[in-house]
Amino acid sequence: MLYDMTDGDMVKVAPTTFQAEQILERAHLQAAVMANIDVLGGDLLVIAEEFGEFQDTHRRIDLLCIDRTARLVVVELKRTEDGGHMELQALRYAAMVSTMSFDELVLHYSRHLAKIGDDDADAESARSRLLEWLDDPDEDEHVLSRQVRIILASANFSQEITTTVLWLNEFYGLEMTCMRLSPYRHEGRLLLDVQQVIPLPEAKELMVRLRKRETETRQAREGGGADWTKYVITSPSGDTEPLRKRRAILALVHAMAAVGVDAHALAQAVPHEKLRSVLGELEGDELAVAFAAEHQRTPENLRRWFLDEPFHQAGRTWVLSKQWGIQTENVLGALIALDSRFGYRAASS
Repeated sequence: MLYDMTDGDMVKVAPTTFQAEQILERAHLQAAVMANIDVLGGDLLVIAEEFGEFQDTHRRIDLLCIDRTARLVVVELKRTEDGGHMELQALRYAAMVSTMSFDELVLHYSRHLAKIGDDDADAESARSRLLEWLDDPDEDEHVLSRQVRIILASANFSQEITTTVLWLNEFYGLEMTCMRLSPYRHEGRLLLDVQQVIPLPEAKELMVRLRKRETETRQAREGGGADWTKYVITSPSGDTEPLRKRRAILALVHAMAAVGVDAHALAQAVPHEKLRSVLGELEGDELAVAFAAEHQRTPENLRRWFLDEPFHQAGRTWVLSKQWGIQTENVLGALIALDSRFGYRAASS
């Protein structure tokens, strides 16, 4: 229940229904959620509304989103008190969009931007905005995860739905979230209480950690998909632990710079200007400001650089990119070829 405590008393706020308030599913509820998508989670970017780019079917996804980990998110909305059969619909939609490529995503997003009247609606702008949205995307490996998230948002859920969602999450590793949308009428205003009911917020972090561990184990066993290869870097300071590709290149660059290999030579061995510098020996915010000004980086783009792990040489501060694609082994080889003194190695594990 919701109470008004403005005057020190607890006055019950009267619940209502979307039907009683004449709130329509698409014209009102869906439009409001799309314009305020953060109510369903802070890591969602709307890609399309009423998405229906399927063959042999006229079904449409209410809202198609993407999160910062490159997972598509199917959002299904209902104004009913039981949710209907929304979980079954959402499962079908998730399966159908799970094969979407990054180029297709860019196309759909650019169409959505044009539909809502955004000035930057061309494909190039849409691609740039998606790359800025994603956490550490690899410029040469635009791979969407086939693990599609599902968010069900309804006035309430039947026991059939909640039982099904709990079972799928626990035993099949899906990530389905149920959000209860409870309308209230108070002093002439329509209020909406948004509550996550599955999984309980208190248990979500544990479930995410367990699911991540199970996913990494399965990917390591089955292979395929994105490149999860790890490398052990051998340098004068010894062997590193197995490192993902961006960390492996960072470790090798730092090790070589530490023994005097010229930073400009290192930069030439790294393609596409992914090793850049600024004047002065800088750290922290001072480095971020100087790097952004020198190389015209936006605040979002700065997340794609190892600004917290620079190295200094000859009065300059050098920073390596976090974005690496299929050329990792070639870059490691080119770097090692610069210095034959210490027997550098980069062995995949």
